[in-house]
Amino acid sequence: MTLPLEPPVLPMLAKSVPDVPDQPEGGTAWVYEPKWDGFRALVFRDGDEVRIDSRNARPMQRYFPDVVDAVLEALPPRCVVDGEIVVARPGDGAAGTAAHLDFDALGQRIHPAESRVRLLASETPASLVAFDLLALDDDDLSGRPLRERLAALDGLGLAGPQVHATPRTEDAAVARDWFAAFEGAGLDGVVAKRLDDPYQPNKRALLKIKHARTADVVLAGYRLHKTSTPENPLIGSLLLGLYGDGGDPGSLQFAGVSASFPAARRAALHAELAPLVVEPGSADAAAHPWADWQDPAVAEGGAGERRPGAQSRWSAGKDLSFTPLRVERVLEVGYDHMEGSRFRHTAQFKRWRPDREPTSCTYAQLEEPVGYDLAGLLPGAPGTS
Repeated sequence: MTLPLEPPVLPMLAKSVPDVPDQPEGGTAWVYEPKWDGFRALVFRDGDEVRIDSRNARPMQRYFPDVVDAVLEALPPRCVVDGEIVVARPGDGAAGTAAHLDFDALGQRIHPAESRVRLLASETPASLVAFDLLALDDDDLSGRPLRERLAALDGLGLAGPQVHATPRTEDAAVARDWFAAFEGAGLDGVVAKRLDDPYQPNKRALLKIKHARTADVVLAGYRLHKTSTPENPLIGSLLLGLYGDGGDPGSLQFAGVSASFPAARRAALHAELAPLVVEPGSADAAAHPWADWQDPAVAEGGAGERRPGAQSRWSAGKDLSFTPLRVERVLEVGYDHMEGSRFRHTAQFKRWRPDREPTSCTYAQLEEPVGYDLAGLLPGAPGTS
């Protein structure tokens, strides 16, 4: 490639803040955008050659041939664009759901078999949402203020069906409305950017405002930390569960993990949870709701609901064995949002809840997002209808 800005380029990053920043009195310093829940993508096009880099500057165009084709169709012959690759799913009118983003479908693209990638590209096409223009023709725009880069991006006229410019506003009140409404479409917050800033690779110069909630969950097991030894056992992660709305003790679903603990706390947790450990071969082991995690069918992910021992392309080669615990403890965790039946990210341990019965910890307690239709943000995109 002979672009004015050549790969690799690390993307500009964001730091978390609790609220959407207001504009300064009598002026405009910020522009606000939805926070897309997909794969960050730096897209380089030079004629018929397209490179798509991940957040870590790893080429990933082989996993998204549909996006490569869309870039060749929609972007100028020589340019560098910062954006997000997303996969949309249509809503179900009968179930009252609207079109939304599907991160799990996006993750399935990272597959070693080209035939599988091509099949998924056909069945669940991805889209590129562009939110910055770093180079155009022979001009390196990265040192210019964001307001100038956005004006150049607008000049490209990106309106789908598979390459879109992200919606944006300079009205903080509108951004706060987006924060509440867009979650139903699978977006996970709002990003604020300074209009006068140049592009700052690998710097946390953007602000992100994400949803923060709490839930009471059941502790059903743990995994040891990678540095744990028989002489110094350390908890690595707590395995969390939630029941269906009826609280059926046999229907405990794996909801995610809580894993960020100081070293001293990891050791203390191991000692604290020792009395709850289920001994292999015991009646408690047979009755544990995840007793079938050792079943090869479960380990391969082919036995219905996912268990904490299930393999995936992300966990290949890792030891996913865990220590089951008697299902007696309840804890409160913080989380941002759900991806299907699981916490999208690692949940944060808040406190033990000795006042709660495990069977009271159901999915019904989780806040339901507004059912915003993604088709309003990505008109015509594959999967929105």
